[in-house]
Amino acid sequence: MSARVPDTIAVIGAGTMGAGIAQLAAQAGARTLLHDPVPEALERGIAGIAKGLDRLVAKGKRTAEEVAEITGRIEAAPTLEDLAPAGLVIEAAPERLEIKLDLFGKLAGIVAPDAVLATNTSSLSVTEIAASTPGTERVVGFHFFNPAPVMKLVEVVAGEGSSEEALAIARATGEAMGKHVVDAADVAGFLVNRVNRPYSLESLRLLQARIGTVEQLDRVMRLGAGFRMGPFELMDLIGIETNHAVAEGFYRQTFGEPRFQPSPLQARKIQAGHLGRKTGRGWYAYADGAPHRPEDAPAPEAGGGAGRVVAVVGSIPLADELRSAIADAGFAVLGADGAPEAAGDEPWLTLDLRLEASEGALPAGPRAVLLARGSLHALDPQAAGFHAVAPLAGSRLIEVTATEATTPEALERLEALITGIGRHVERVADAPGLALGRVVAQLINEAAFLIGQGDATPEDVDAGMRLGVNHPRGPIAWSAALGLPHVVAILDALHRELGEERYRVAPLLRRRLAVGADLG
Repeated sequence: MSARVPDTIAVIGAGTMGAGIAQLAAQAGARTLLHDPVPEALERGIAGIAKGLDRLVAKGKRTAEEVAEITGRIEAAPTLEDLAPAGLVIEAAPERLEIKLDLFGKLAGIVAPDAVLATNTSSLSVTEIAASTPGTERVVGFHFFNPAPVMKLVEVVAGEGSSEEALAIARATGEAMGKHVVDAADVAGFLVNRVNRPYSLESLRLLQARIGTVEQLDRVMRLGAGFRMGPFELMDLIGIETNHAVAEGFYRQTFGEPRFQPSPLQARKIQAGHLGRKTGRGWYAYADGAPHRPEDAPAPEAGGGAGRVVAVVGSIPLADELRSAIADAGFAVLGADGAPEAAGDEPWLTLDLRLEASEGALPAGPRAVLLARGSLHALDPQAAGFHAVAPLAGSRLIEVTATEATTPEALERLEALITGIGRHVERVADAPGLALGRVVAQLINEAAFLIGQGDATPEDVDAGMRLGVNHPRGPIAWSAALGLPHVVAILDALHRELGEERYRVAPLLRRRLAVGADLG
């Protein structure tokens, strides 16, 4: 259904988010009414928009004439009654249900009966907000990401009674604002925040299990996969109490789903008053309010493989990528089945990337095992253990681990090989998937749950994760790079070794694996 962007758009809430949405509405060509019940907040919001527009001029993205025209479309609306001309009202009030219910109830009697009422909520039910609003069909979710003028995504959320006409108006408005619009179901977290939950929750589980320290886990996510911020840096930025409240909301809304169980580690931080940057201390300490900015060392220079023969056994995509990287660094690489390519070749190190023990024989000598189908203790305690996430080109770090029985030679050679192919080494504790593999597998699994339940499309999931929370790639693309056998092996191993339902494989993931299809 095609729809026209309303001539007049109202925004309620002049904080950072509301002011940003108002700026977008004016840039889209609409007369924009900005309301806040606190006069000083309204003034700050208008001033903030002016500064944001000035920055666009300084960066050459807008001319002074264009900014003057945009600014002329923005009007302060001191009272709710001033919003009467709006064909679309976007509510960006504090995330409290009683506030939103009160606002929507009042607005229903102020604006025209066909005006669309949109809530920017990130965690409350659109259906519940609409249920107490006269004209349920005109209430939709319209979820922007912070900072709204910069982030390229908006979610349009259909409540149980939302009309297609109201949804079409929201979509058209989002597109006019220059956003990539995705449709999201009215479930806990909608689309982006739902699929993104494992990034913090699984990292907290890793910390609780002492797989790595806060610093290590953040470094692994940044360098191992290209996330812009590690999960603990991000929690400190958002506010630990905010992140924890979202987890509690998910757990409540899903009636105790184990995947969303909140972390006691966060609860203790909150009890201590360590909420992140805003309090000067969270997972990190912040001197004089300065942000925590870790300086990652450049990757080692590749090389040093001359005279060293490496066997890579296994047929998953990562095995092929490792063979190429190892050969490029000057090492001699044995055949895919581990058999010498030339008579007399003996491996300096064997990498075991088999997902099935029957997949090929291992040569004698020091060996290192990919920890996908189990932990090192379960698979081969005398070997060294490692894990990496494909595509390898996006990784500057590979995790390694060892048991008490690991031969020193195997660990030393594994670490020398990783450095030799130009990657950092990070030693963590033993677990299936180690740290990064475990988080990525859970992101993919959560996407599969959402898609399998008909609450999102693969295309919207990948666009949402890249554009909404700046992931280096979406979970569907990641599952294709890794291969579903690799992903399911990690999840099955975690479920088997830890006995927790949070690691059960999504039915869609299992079905796609059974027929050899991709998740997308």
